Amino acid sequence: MTSRPQRLRRVQLAVPGSSEKMMAKAAASAADHVFLDLEDAVAPSQKAEARKKVIHALNTLDWGKKTRCVRINDLGTPYAFEDIIHVVEAAHGNLDTIMMTKVRSASDILFADTLLRQLELKLGLTRRIGLEALIEEVEALQNVDSIARSCDRLEALVFGMGDFSASMGTHITPDGKVGAYPGDIWHYARFRLVMACRAAGIDAVDGPFADFRNEDLYKEDCRRAMTLGCVGKWALHPAQIPWALDVFTPDQQHVDRARRLAAAYAEAQARGEGAIQVDGTVVDVASIRMFSAMLHKADLIGM
Repeated sequence: MTSRPQRLRRVQLAVPGSSEKMMAKAAASAADHVFLDLEDAVAPSQKAEARKKVIHALNTLDWGKKTRCVRINDLGTPYAFEDIIHVVEAAHGNLDTIMMTKVRSASDILFADTLLRQLELKLGLTRRIGLEALIEEVEALQNVDSIARSCDRLEALVFGMGDFSASMGTHITPDGKVGAYPGDIWHYARFRLVMACRAAGIDAVDGPFADFRNEDLYKEDCRRAMTLGCVGKWALHPAQIPWALDVFTPDQQHVDRARRLAAAYAEAQARGEGAIQVDGTVVDVASIRMFSAMLHKADLIGM
């Protein structure tokens, strides 16, 4: 078992750090996780002011049980280190994780880990701030195993298909359509990211879906990601929150049945038995492993 905090990430809501109104709405939303964005959603001239607004939102709004996250600028900019320092010094008591952007190698994660460790020592913090990281560059996918295993502060990797497609030179038209290609053009990248995350014991999260009015396609994207092993998906608009929750929340009947099978198998093990039959279904240790992730998520939800 990992010592990392266990958090729900069925849906991660993106919120511009420059908008006090949107951050207030996000705090009142049904999202499991909200990240206040200092990167793409904020113009360069507004970066410093957005930090102040994010700090104020973290410290004054009622976030309930949500994971409170700040997405910082990437390490190739002059903003990243101050994003971490200012937000942590001013709002560490109301901050759960920091999301890194355009990570390319494990050394990027280790830089943030070291800086956070120094800040925690300086401030006398006893609760550690976690890290999440976007995999959105070709170098990152090549290095995804070492990134996923870089440090025990890292809790999740997110597949950022937009920047990844740009990094790959993928042919996408201005209206967002992908050129002719059989199947899911991002299947390998998603699959590869999930493998790295599972091996390292961290969460895999699927990134954005731009057409926030298209419920059917968004849910289809959610189902693809979930089938591969992702625990959740981004929402770029509050309308997408219930759609993600619908897909990434286990069906109560499936949860109840899985618990019955797990209980029956535990009783069989106590009797010294291996594989057993329950209601016409063969149950063994492999069966238990296959639905253990679902039961873990159900426990986090309180189902």
